[in-house]
Amino acid sequence: MMLPKSFFLNKDVLFIAKQLLGHLLVTKIAGETTSGFITETEAYRGPDDKACHAYNYKKTPRNAAMYCAGGVAYLYRCYGIHTLFNIVTGEKNLPHAILIRAILPYEGTDIMIQRRQWKNKPLHLLTNGPGKVCQALSLTLNHNAHSITSPSIYISKRKITGTILQTPRIGIDYAQEYRDLPWRFVLQNLEK
Repeated sequence: MMLPKSFFLNKDVLFIAKQLLGHLLVTKIAGETTSGFITETEAYRGPDDKACHAYNYKKTPRNAAMYCAGGVAYLYRCYGIHTLFNIVTGEKNLPHAILIRAILPYEGTDIMIQRRQWKNKPLHLLTNGPGKVCQALSLTLNHNAHSITSPSIYISKRKITGTILQTPRIGIDYAQEYRDLPWRFVLQNLEK
């Protein structure tokens, strides 16, 4: 059973970023099912968050999905190389998003290994970064603005638990007073 769209309409992006930890992110793409438990998220709260692509209500073709009502994917390319997957939250025109930074592979691990060309490498490093997550789950820019309450991409109600560590977000030194806010959430000491 998947999380309903109403879950993603909550205006409190920090609350949702924490709540997503441990839930199962599922993709069914090109006839292949892959999934992983969400173990790391970062919250981006536009328009006041200087690390957010929609800071000061900046709207571009790249970030237009952030202005949709919660429950859609926001994908973009970072450094021209890595595709990153975010979940839009809140009401329409309130540009909040949650970056999925890491997952614990669950279903279709062999498919993820093949997609990432990850032979003879440590399994715990397969999906421990946002670009790796997209590659393993076959998420591309074509999925931008796609509903995450659909049969092809969704968050399952199935959940694991653990201890939540809260830290500053990664790679946002430019964000001034928002740089050190503890808006990164990591699930540790996992219990299935």
